[in-house]
Amino acid sequence: MSLVFLLSLALQVACAVHVVRSGRPLYWIWLLLLGSYLAVAVYVLIAVIPDLRRNPGGHKVARQAMKVIDPQRRRRELMRQLELSNTVDNRRKLADECLQQGDFANAQELYQGLLTGLYATDPHFMLGLAQAQAGGEQYAQARATLDALIQANPHYKSSDGHLLYARCLEELGETEAALEEYRVLADSYPGEEGRFRYGRLLARHQHLDEARNVLQAQLKRARLMPGYYRRKEQQWLKAAQLELSRIGDS
Repeated sequence: MSLVFLLSLALQVACAVHVVRSGRPLYWIWLLLLGSYLAVAVYVLIAVIPDLRRNPGGHKVARQAMKVIDPQRRRRELMRQLELSNTVDNRRKLADECLQQGDFANAQELYQGLLTGLYATDPHFMLGLAQAQAGGEQYAQARATLDALIQANPHYKSSDGHLLYARCLEELGETEAALEEYRVLADSYPGEEGRFRYGRLLARHQHLDEARNVLQAQLKRARLMPGYYRRKEQQWLKAAQLELSRIGDS
């Protein structure tokens, strides 16, 4: 049997089970069997996703499914909201969405537009602007924005902002300063990215023993964490394992 046929069959069976469990008319099963992928797509849109939305535990799954099916849907909705009401909150939501989608040029323009008047030094908008600048590889500008953020908001704390600052230093070739920032983040950042970037930068500059210690400790610590945490941080744990393999786990 071909992989395409097996995948189609698996999806049809899964949807058929949902038909029975949700108490929907059984003719849906015949439609699913006859319509293959098209019928599955229709059923997911009009039955599975609405059910997930009504289930508090399924809201996240529904949002993720809609992002796969129509990744621009939320952006279009936010643009419509902004056309109806040009508020700071609506502009902020659209800027955040552009940033998440990797549209750094538009995100940067939107954040810059927000940084006026009462919001000229808003730390959340300044951090968003720095993230958009770094996303567009404008690391010097991103660092300058972060410096201005701290100067204007000396008591503002952000783990993501701290990590971004260290990344800018690394990209700008200020290795010792970046290592110092990563050293702090290895203990304070609420995730594995800070530890991985610290170990990788050590390895890149031939501090191999230190790099091994950092990466080995990272992986050992992660094994003691709950499964959901390891799944959430899988990207950085895999990257740490690959880096450790590259430099030699000895």
